[in-house]
Amino acid sequence: KKSPKGKLRILYECAPMAMVMEQAGGQAVDSNMNRLLEVVPTSIHDRSGIFMGSYDEMEKVIAAHK
Repeated sequence: KKSPKGKLRILYECAPMAMVMEQAGGQAVDSNMNRLLEVVPTSIHDRSGIFMGSYDEMEKVIAAHK
């Protein structure tokens, strides 16, 4: 793979989108299906994949990913 950790930076790309999505009633998780706002980056440029959507649709994604 070209970007195994994902392409978006957690601190200033993923986290702001995750905050907006959760405030709107949805969910945002990383590629390991952890809630994105609970992910603690180890450096300022840590990257991650992101899945966002409505609460019900994300529950289906999380269940299918396990």
